[in-house]
Parts: sequence; C-alpha cells; structure tokens
Amino acid sequence: MVRQPLTPEQIEAGRRLGALLRHARAGRDLAEVAHAAGISPETLRKIEAGRLPSPGFGTIVCLGEALNVPVQELAATWRGNDLPLEAVS
Repeated sequence: MVRQPLTPEQIEAGRRLGALLRHARAGRDLAEVAHAAGISPETLRKIEAGRLPSPGFGTIVCLGEALNVPVQELAATWRGNDLPLEAVS
C-alpha cells in the first residue's frame, strides 16, 4: 500500500500543532517531555518543527498528557479552529 502525499493543508496543520506543542513545552527540556510521552526526542523535535505533520493519535494523546494540554485543544489546533498561529508561536 502506497501512502498518499500530504496535502498543503495537512502540512500547515502539522506546523500549527508543532507550534502549539513548542509553546506548551516552554522551558521544559525536550528530552524530558519526549521521555514522559514515550517517544524519542528526535520524534518530538520533528513534530515541533512541522517535519512530522501527521503524528499518530497515541503520540498526540501522550504528548497532551505530558504537557497538560487537552486532546480537544490539540485537535482544534490541528484543524485550525483555534487562535492564529502567531498567538501560539
């Protein structure tokens, strides 16, 4: 099965999600948050940078728990139903 390329909208959604996660992480160490979420620091780095614009649901749930961000807020950000990107950057 061949995976379809991401659309520009999906790529932008990943950038919004990454910006929110970076903002939520604030001063916390990237490796500490990644460990708490059960993912590698490199995976978190890619998500925050928007280079992994469509992470798995379980990854998002665990990141939300590690950062105390409700899944509903993460989903709204990914969908674009939140504050403008400048407000989270």
